[in-house]
Amino acid sequence: MKAHGVAAVLAALVLPLSGGAVFEAVFAGESAAFAPLMGWWKGEGRLGFQEGQTEAVNCRATYAAGAQANSLEQSIRCATASGKVEIKSTIIDNGGQLSGTWSELVYNMAGELSGAVTERGYRVSVNGGGNLRADMEIIAKDSLQVIEIKFNGNSLRGLTLVLKKG
Repeated sequence: MKAHGVAAVLAALVLPLSGGAVFEAVFAGESAAFAPLMGWWKGEGRLGFQEGQTEAVNCRATYAAGAQANSLEQSIRCATASGKVEIKSTIIDNGGQLSGTWSELVYNMAGELSGAVTERGYRVSVNGGGNLRADMEIIAKDSLQVIEIKFNGNSLRGLTLVLKKG
């Protein structure tokens, strides 16, 4: 799927969500910004490579309150015909500014993440040094989550996922 095709798919999925997410704290100490993500998600999407090929991808994601106040523990497992990835992240919300760490367990990569809470969800950058860098937009509304990742400087071009809660 070409870059403009991924953008068109994301735009078609995002436009109905444009009312913005309402963030409410579930209990004191839990980040209100993470409330829409909490729980278990499952879905599919497309992974694009620089050479133009694409592959179907199936993913499962779990989000839970972290050990420290205003933090989130994220676990994502994805599989394609050619392989799999498993990502673990810890994300901290500091007044709408996000920071944290991530690691990919299959390929033994790790890095830092930074970003911000937006009206529709989250915008995050991931940096693992060398040629591993990605920019991500996550939109969460009710029982739907849309994730678009643009990779910079490696053989991957992008990943678009649509996940449903439960």
